[in-house]
Amino acid sequence: MIELFSANTPNGKKISIMLEEISYDYKVTKIDISNNEQFKEEFKKLSPFSKVPVIIDHKNNKTIFESGAILIYLAEQSGKFYDKKDRIEINQWLMAQMGYVGPMLGQHHQFHHYNPGKSKFGEERYFKISRRIYQELDVVLSKRQFLSGDSYTIADIATFPWIARHEWHDIGLGNYKNLSRWYNEISEREAVKKGFAFMNKNEIVPKAN
Repeated sequence: MIELFSANTPNGKKISIMLEEISYDYKVTKIDISNNEQFKEEFKKLSPFSKVPVIIDHKNNKTIFESGAILIYLAEQSGKFYDKKDRIEINQWLMAQMGYVGPMLGQHHQFHHYNPGKSKFGEERYFKISRRIYQELDVVLSKRQFLSGDSYTIADIATFPWIARHEWHDIGLGNYKNLSRWYNEISEREAVKKGFAFMNKNEIVPKAN
């Protein structure tokens, strides 16, 4: 049994989607980040930087924090979505999500969605970077079906929940033909639908606009 400590965030959805994709039994322990539960000492023992998600693999007595590390662990354990011959390419795109796509879109959320009007510089800076991310992903996906090649991998699972917040971005996902094609294809996967709604059974994946 996997225990997933999480909140209803893109990083949390990465792991619930992966768990659904590999058909692992899991239970969710909600961490209410709006009430700073992530800073409680009992949670910091699991996650030293007070970040979600975290998993405990009770069968193997393993605790793993950082969503990218969790995806790699689950992929290695299950033997899915992380083919050995493609790992350099997969790792590049996973790290790009962890170090660039997620953090930059996350800053765009902070300035544009949560705190509009507080910093013109911040809003303009992260809007431009986010739009560039859409453009860059669109170019890559004009040449391949998925981020790391012809196969759906943990790189796609990691990136998808961040693009799924496209309605917050006000960039217009529908303007990017190849990125929209990738997004729509992944959004139709049953495991993605289930994993996306791991905190709210009525939540559905937003359609490309």
